[in-house]
Order: sequence, then C-alpha cells, then structure tokens
Amino acid sequence: MSPTPSQPASERSAPRPALGGRTAWLVLTVGQFAAVIAVLQRSSLGVATTDALARFGITAATLAAFSMVQLLVYAALQVPVGVLIDRYGSRLLIVLGSLIMAGAQTIFAFAAALPAAFAARVVLGIGDALVFISVMRLVPAWFPPQRSAALTNATGPVNQLGFVLSAVGFASVLAAVGWTPSFLAAAAVSVASAVLALLLLRDSPLGRPPRVPLRQALAAAGHGVREAWAEPGTRLGFWLGFMALFTGMTFGVMWGYPFLTVGQGLSPGTAGVLMLGLAVAGLVYGVTLGTVMAHHPYYRSLIAIGVVIVVAAIWAVVLLWPGRAPVWLLVVLVLAVPAPTIGAVMTFDIARTSNPPRRLGSAIGVVNGGAFLGTLTAVMAIGLVLQVTTPAGSTDYSLDSFKWAFSVQYVLWAIGIVQTLRYRRRTIRALIARDPEAYAALRRGVHLSPPT
Repeated sequence: MSPTPSQPASERSAPRPALGGRTAWLVLTVGQFAAVIAVLQRSSLGVATTDALARFGITAATLAAFSMVQLLVYAALQVPVGVLIDRYGSRLLIVLGSLIMAGAQTIFAFAAALPAAFAARVVLGIGDALVFISVMRLVPAWFPPQRSAALTNATGPVNQLGFVLSAVGFASVLAAVGWTPSFLAAAAVSVASAVLALLLLRDSPLGRPPRVPLRQALAAAGHGVREAWAEPGTRLGFWLGFMALFTGMTFGVMWGYPFLTVGQGLSPGTAGVLMLGLAVAGLVYGVTLGTVMAHHPYYRSLIAIGVVIVVAAIWAVVLLWPGRAPVWLLVVLVLAVPAPTIGAVMTFDIARTSNPPRRLGSAIGVVNGGAFLGTLTAVMAIGLVLQVTTPAGSTDYSLDSFKWAFSVQYVLWAIGIVQTLRYRRRTIRALIARDPEAYAALRRGVHLSPPT
C-alpha cells in the first residue's frame, strides 16, 4: 500500500509494528495497567466504607448512592465513549480518563460534605468509562483476529489486580495515614498511569484513522446502537453481563467489606485478607474457568448460568446459617463470589461475533452497559434494604439486616438467568437461519468471525 499525501513523512518512512509483536505487547501492558488502576480507584470506596459512614455521618442507603451515581455515569457513557474512541483514539481517552480519575480522587480526599463527595464520584465514573472501553479496543487493533478473542477474554480477569491493590495497598495506606493522604496517594497513581499512556501508547500500528466529523459520528453511533440492540446476540451479551457481573462487583466494590466486618464481626485485618483472596481467586478463574469457556463457545452462557447457580447455593448456606458464619464458610464464599464475573467478560466476544466491525463499538457499549446496570441495581437495592431493616437514623447494621439485604441478589439472578436462556435460544435460531455452517462450526468449538 503506497503512502497517502496526508500521512506525515515520519509515518511514511517508519516501518509499521507487526500485529502481535513487541510493540503490541508493550501497548497492551500499558493499557492494561491503566485499566487495573481504574479498578483500584473504582473499588477504593468499598475498602473505605466504614470510614465513609463516619466521615460523612450518612446511612447505608446514602452510601450506596455514592456507588450508584458512579456506576450510573459509567453505564450511561458506554456508547458515547465508543463514539469518542472512533473520533479521538484510545490513547487520548486513556490519558484523559486517568487524569479525570486523579482529579476525582483529589476532590474526594478533601470532601467534608455530601455535595463535593457526590461530585467526586460522578467525575470518577466519567474517567473510569473513558479508560476501560479504550483499553478493550486496543486488543483488536494490535493483535490478529485469531488471538484477539483470547486476549479480550483475559483482560477482564487481569483487571482483578486492581482489587488486590485496593484490598491490600489502599487499605494499608488508609489504616496507616487516614482518609486524605490515602486518596491523594490513589490520585497520584492515576497521574503516573496517564504519563505512561502518554509516552508509550499508540492507537494502532496503522495510526489513527482520519477523524470523523462529530455530528456524523453521533448519527452513526445512534444507528449502530439500534442495529446492535436488534441483534439477538447483543441482547444475549447484555443479559449475560447483567446476570454475571454484579455478584463479584457488588461484593468487591461496595458491600463485601462491611458485610465481613460489621455483619460477620471479622477484624479489618482478616477481612482484608479475605478481600485479597477474592481478587486472587478472580485471577485464577480467568485462567481456569475462562479457558474452559473459551474452548466451548457454544456452551459458555450455560456454563455461566451453572456457575451462578453454584454461587447462589453457597450464598444460601451463608445467609441461612444461624448467627455468624464460621470463618471457613466465609472463605468458601469469598473464593466463589468472583467466579461468575468471567461470564461477563465473555460478553465482549459475543458482541464481536454477533455484530459487523462497523458497529462493534456500539455493541460493546450495549453489553457492558447491561453488566453495570445489574451492578448498579444490586448496589442500590442492598443499601436500601439495609436501611429499611435498621431503626430510623441508625447506622448500627445487624447481621440479619445484611442477610436480608444480600437476599435481593436472588431476584436479579432469576431475571438474568431467564433472559439469558431466552436470548440464547433466539441467537441460536438467528445463526442457523443466517449461516448453518457457522452454527455447526460453533457447536464444534470454533470461534466465529464477525458477520459482514
């Protein structure tokens, strides 16, 4: 391919990095680091839950609203961020998102009243949304199709390292130096992530494509969302994400730590170790359960449902246990909780194989929005039930209140399972009608290429 006149001389003379080569791995590593730090910032409030209740003098329902606004902003921005990536590229958005999260954590560090604290969480949701999808888009840009599917499935579990940093690093800093210095330290880490992205990231080996006019990009995005939502595979990904993500996210980001310390009476140190176990277990599931799902693409939604049922059964034992559960049972619970999350990661590949490349950004935004809609609903519902089952004005949440609160998960699991099975059938019927040979290949374990 001959150079175009619009290409700078440096781009015309410099050799292009190979797909999947050293530069590709460097770009993916830097992008993945930015995503891990975003998860650290997202989950920092979960570790600081009890401190936040005391600092702001608020109830569980109000505290849940902190995460609610953050996740609501994140979910609402999925498709708009896809448009921005097409227009400005992943590198710029990762840098901007990291700096926005640094600013949000700085505001939160000094916030002493609710308006400033809420504003900080809104800003954090904006930065978080900019980073995650931008990193996901780097994978197909830098790696060949036969490897991008496996790498896409691996990026989600690696993000669990952010929970490790939160449960161990941030929790230790918070205990040692207090609220303001710990959140300022978190902000500094995001600044470092932005600097690395600015210096080392590139959008693709081919450079960023010509910038599409914003009005045209928005119109195309709206059309793409409608087309993506009409595709049964996209709806399958939406509901699979809704069912699978909130189980681990709700526990890790918001309510797990207070459930263990306030509800079950564990010491902060023991609870921190268990939260670390949750994060490590998520990494292990990415390698084990993620590999099983990747090798059996036809059955992955059924495998995800099976995993959810197992986790729901473990939760039932914990919730029905008279009084506080023994530590060994809590260990089993914490190690099981992140398992369904792998099903949510698979939704990105479902979106990829159900939609042509021209609307992949819109489809990814839709399925990821479903996952965070489930998380948002669970976080808020648990907070509301905690408040309703506690005497008015009190923050002395009992173990029974926590048990009733976590019981709302069963309603969301039921909705997610029913809808996942419903759209799995529709997706299979649509694939058989469109391409019987592709359906037969999928049954044999072949990962399908996107439709044209």
